[in-house]
Amino acid sequence: MKNEKLKQQILAYAFLVLGSALFAVGDVMFVNPYHLAPGGVYGLANVFNAMWGWKISLAGICMDIPLLIIGTIILGPKFGIKTVISVILIPVFTYILETLWGYAPVIHDGPFFDAATQSSLFFMDGDVQRYFMPDFFLNTVVSGLIYGLAIGVIFRSGATSGGSDIIAMIAHKYTKISLGTLVLIVDSIISLTTLVAFEDIRLPIYSIILIFIESKIIDLVVEGVKSYKTAFIVTDNIEEVRDFIIKNLDRSGTVFAGSGLYKGAERKMIYVTLNRSDLVKLKANLRFLDPKAFVNVIESSEIMGNGFKALPTE
Repeated sequence: MKNEKLKQQILAYAFLVLGSALFAVGDVMFVNPYHLAPGGVYGLANVFNAMWGWKISLAGICMDIPLLIIGTIILGPKFGIKTVISVILIPVFTYILETLWGYAPVIHDGPFFDAATQSSLFFMDGDVQRYFMPDFFLNTVVSGLIYGLAIGVIFRSGATSGGSDIIAMIAHKYTKISLGTLVLIVDSIISLTTLVAFEDIRLPIYSIILIFIESKIIDLVVEGVKSYKTAFIVTDNIEEVRDFIIKNLDRSGTVFAGSGLYKGAERKMIYVTLNRSDLVKLKANLRFLDPKAFVNVIESSEIMGNGFKALPTE
């Protein structure tokens, strides 16, 4: 048991390092050269870098650490050691990339040039502004994939990336607005700073598209690709349906006893969680097992326990 827990801890910290490194790659090599700000303190750091030449790593950690301290004071010790490590690792990897790579884009259409005759997008090559022809759509898709993978891996490690999420959590404490809505508001406001700073309507639009792609990839990384459905089956032929689920689908479930709302007749209901293919088999056979059965199917975003994902150890 101790060895298993140690392996899980080592894997968690490996995920934390990997996610932090990927985040830095996505920000420095893809997001920053296009002057995008997909929320978070590093979205603001990108704007500060483009406007005043501030290093992304320095601006990011100068905002992250005070937010972490303020959040701990107001919200209590919610942020574990892994989140603190993440807040430190991301600017470290970002600084390394800034130093070794600079701010040149990976995705662009054609060579770099020195005069702003064809493009308004530039990056600093030492003391020289280099301009490039952008490919906004491809860069936004790739940025969203990298950001989503990075943050998803960080979440899988048991940490968060801190930043603007802390602002949303503080606001949530003093308002009745949901945390998800507040995160969206904070990130949208940060994205809109690109419009104020650069007067280009494309930048906040592509930033918001990036946030959308990122959120979907985070869900995929954290929850996995499997899709589960939970079925509630009210049937008079309880034994036939039960036997089919156990013998043909190799699944178990729970039987509830109840009474009908209209006539008060006693009925039994089966509660069972299945993957998509098993649900198709169940629906196809229910019409033979009990044509009068009542079935309610709902999405199940996460299933833990026997036969599914293991329960967390901590």
